[in-house]
This record gives sequence, structure tokens and C-alpha cells, in this order.
Amino acid sequence: MNEHDAPTENFHTRRLAGSAHPAVAFLAAFLQTRYRRATSGELDRGASAAEWVIISAVVVAIVGVVAAILNAALKGGADKVGKCIEGASADKTC
Repeated sequence: MNEHDAPTENFHTRRLAGSAHPAVAFLAAFLQTRYRRATSGELDRGASAAEWVIISAVVVAIVGVVAAILNAALKGGADKVGKCIEGASADKTC
């Protein structure tokens, strides 16, 4: 079987893999695989992935809000301690 007898998809895959830079060949193979998966009708996997993206976004938002609250509290405490240290003397406490 020569190149002209092979199916078109296999011919292009072999041509890219044989003559291109290895990174380009890998990218081409990766994209072809992703295209085949996307067009194969596996919609359940896509829906599941979308649910995970939404759940992850909610978790990231919650973590961001908690981090902002903690940052504000710690900054306020740090400012208070800094002012106390600036005005410190041997006979008084904060």
C-alpha cells in the first residue's frame, strides 16, 4: 500500500509527522484527536465538563471573597501594631 492508496486523513497525519518539526506533528495529532472527540457525539462528557467549570468558578469566587476579607482584617491589625510600635515608650503600653 503506497501513500496514494491510504485514506486522506492518514496520509495527512503521516505527512505531518514525517516531515514537520516534532512539536508541529504533536500539535497536529493532538488537534485531530480533539476534533474527532468533539464530533463523535459524546455530549455527556461535555455537559459534565461544563458542570465542573461552573462549580470551579463558584469555589474560586468564594475563595476570593474569603481572601479579601482576611486581607482587610490582617491589614487593619498590622496598621494598628505599626502605629503602636511607632509611639512606643518604656512607660506605656498599647
